[in-house]
Amino acid sequence: MPYGDAMNARLRSQERRAEIVRAALEVIAGRGYRAASLAAVAERVGLTQQGLLHHFPTKEALLVAVLEERDQWDAVPDSRWRLELLASLVEYNAMRPGIVQTFSALLGESVTEGHPAREYFTERYGKVRATMAEVLRAEYGERLPNGLTPERTAPLLVAVMDGLQYQWLLDPEGVDMPGAFRDFLTLLGESGESGESEQSGEHRAGGAERDG
Repeated sequence: MPYGDAMNARLRSQERRAEIVRAALEVIAGRGYRAASLAAVAERVGLTQQGLLHHFPTKEALLVAVLEERDQWDAVPDSRWRLELLASLVEYNAMRPGIVQTFSALLGESVTEGHPAREYFTERYGKVRATMAEVLRAEYGERLPNGLTPERTAPLLVAVMDGLQYQWLLDPEGVDMPGAFRDFLTLLGESGESGESEQSGEHRAGGAERDG
């Protein structure tokens, strides 16, 4: 095959793979991974199931491609992550509910034994927690104003980001996902000293009353 024809064929194959991945995202978002079938994805892109298998030989291979595609959209070098950039990412996610829905559906299913995405999400969360700890360290140093270390706060930060996505997907009109996340960032920067001092004062006052 001439070089030009080979290049054109490769480009067509890449375009078709990208089309299949987009279709898989839509099907998984609507049905969940276990209920999504290769036949449904193939029909959406005008292929036979055998034609789809030419590009993705198994359902698991297609799932990996979907997850990799999703990661590419959010790819930022670890050294560039900042809290403000995280807030911008949450705002961006609010503009692409289909992607968020697919990710959340796969995440929910992946906690079951034997799910093909379980290993992916386990490894991903380990990396994300480590990255978030470094983001917090760059912002606050070794201790946040509330006294917690970046490592202890990182799981909470990740939990808020993903938990807000579920609430927003269920009630997009009632949950302001970007606003709620910025509120949480405000809480991260607040010191707990005043609350502790008041509590200590109450204990001292209570003790004085008992002594009297």
